[in-house]
Amino acid sequence: MWHMGDGWGWWMMMGWVWMVAFWGLIMFGVYSLMTRSRGDTRPPEHAEPTALEILDRRYARGELSTAEYESMGERLTSGQAIPRA
Repeated sequence: MWHMGDGWGWWMMMGWVWMVAFWGLIMFGVYSLMTRSRGDTRPPEHAEPTALEILDRRYARGELSTAEYESMGERLTSGQAIPRA
């Protein structure tokens, strides 16, 4: 009668497959975490501009004088409220 071994051949093969899959998942997880953490330093694309960014843009467009720009900038950085026009 012909035998194909004691059956451990297939289990040993499957052991190697599972080990490769396990370490592949580990490496993929580490790679994903490393690349994701580098991307976190950038602000989201949909983020609204801050008050200082709006102030800078208005000054760049010539909507504010230098005195107004400096005054508003000081108020924003010191935490004082800017009076409404």
